[in-house]
Amino acid sequence: MQFHCVIYFDPQIVFSDSAEAQAVLADTGPHAAALAASGKLVASFPLNMPTTARTVAVRDGQTVVSDGPFLETKEMVGGLVVIEAADMNEAIAIAAGIPHARLGHVEIRPAIDFSQPRPRL
Repeated sequence: MQFHCVIYFDPQIVFSDSAEAQAVLADTGPHAAALAASGKLVASFPLNMPTTARTVAVRDGQTVVSDGPFLETKEMVGGLVVIEAADMNEAIAIAAGIPHARLGHVEIRPAIDFSQPRPRL
């Protein structure tokens, strides 16, 4: 089963010169390589800084583009990791190993199975 791990962090902390931040950044490549070697990594998508973003919406047939992310927040979405895990417990264990979890947060969601009925609110 696939799970999506959305990584959030405060760039002022992660990109600081602290020893902990430097360790997290140094551990990211080797962690991804080990996860890939284990067969648990499906894909990894690090994201650029929010200042490089554009937010697109279509309203009344018109495309509206604004600079940056739509929400103002201290933390940013830093990336997305798609993993393969037997269940949520294994996904949690894998996500806990993501280096950025030490300074930020990793949100885990099961991938949607479109062969199943869609979620009802």
